[in-house]
Amino acid sequence: MEQKRKAWLVLADGTVLEGESFGAQGTSIGEIVFTTGMTGYQEVLTDPSYYGQIVTQTYPLIGNYGINLDDMESSASHVRGYVVREWCDQPSNFRVAMDIDQFLKQQNVVAICGIDTRHLTKKIREYGVMNGAVTTEYDRLDQAKLQEQIRAFSITGAVQAVTCQSAREEKSEKGLYRVVLMDFGYKRNIVRSLNSRGCDVTIVPASTTAQEILSMHPDGVMLSNGPGDPEENVGPIGEIKKLFDHGVPMFGICLGHQLTALATGARTTKLKYGHRGANQPVRDLARDRTYITSQNHGYAVEGETVDPAIGQVSHVNANDNTVEGVRYLRKPCFTVQFHPEASAGPRDTSYLFDEFIAMMEKEAE
Repeated sequence: MEQKRKAWLVLADGTVLEGESFGAQGTSIGEIVFTTGMTGYQEVLTDPSYYGQIVTQTYPLIGNYGINLDDMESSASHVRGYVVREWCDQPSNFRVAMDIDQFLKQQNVVAICGIDTRHLTKKIREYGVMNGAVTTEYDRLDQAKLQEQIRAFSITGAVQAVTCQSAREEKSEKGLYRVVLMDFGYKRNIVRSLNSRGCDVTIVPASTTAQEILSMHPDGVMLSNGPGDPEENVGPIGEIKKLFDHGVPMFGICLGHQLTALATGARTTKLKYGHRGANQPVRDLARDRTYITSQNHGYAVEGETVDPAIGQVSHVNANDNTVEGVRYLRKPCFTVQFHPEASAGPRDTSYLFDEFIAMMEKEAE
């Protein structure tokens, strides 16, 4: 039996939590966040929106159905570290390819288990998101220097780190519509959701210009999710403004929602600890209904900065009333903060993809 190794979680406020190591060995610094999903840990680990972050799972047992090759939301893990109460070393699932420890080793993700994740989550909720480090070598490091590195850490260049390097196409069986997906760190189920509705999807890098996109003659443009501070993406914001002014149908998710708001003159703000999990209640104001949604974001659009002559808030978070969606009035464009493609999570809001299809049909007429 393999001897258990120690690991430490070191927080920017000086807190040091000792636990056991799993996954890769070493030291990794990042922004510590928590996610509340009871399932979907594989989707969390492979969601590019977690770039630069050390992810804490609030659900106490992680890994019971292992890792499979079908539910990857990108080709690799993008987290800077992983924190769980307990991981399952004997997963049970007919699709299982490996356990979570093997996957984290393969992806070089330093992880820690055996700490009080409830205590850690309460700390983040009280003080807000903070930097930290997961390390298996704390007893051998210069601890004062490590604290300096933790406090100095910031997530920069996130979209550039996760976007694709060249365009590629994912065809559907029917080929009814042509959609260009701007890749800010997209999840694969966005493409699956579009393909299943007859859309041929061309995935393009975040640096692609509006002119290049329009030269492809798309029926619509999809603006994907992604990591980091939305205001950092000055280039893409400018290109989205050009696409918006041109009037091509657009649908934005998560970071795409924030970038569209910035392109039309609104502002964004960083939340205290963000919304991450598969159980976030969102009110659709037009339908007068509340949906349970999957979310992963640390920034939000400031509703009072949305110009009422340009757009109106369409969805709000039922917990804290933050903006969850904007519908634009004079252009064929709408955006949402949550994930209607829902991997992992409820599929309550998949109707938004159907609305995007209807919008492209209307514009084509």
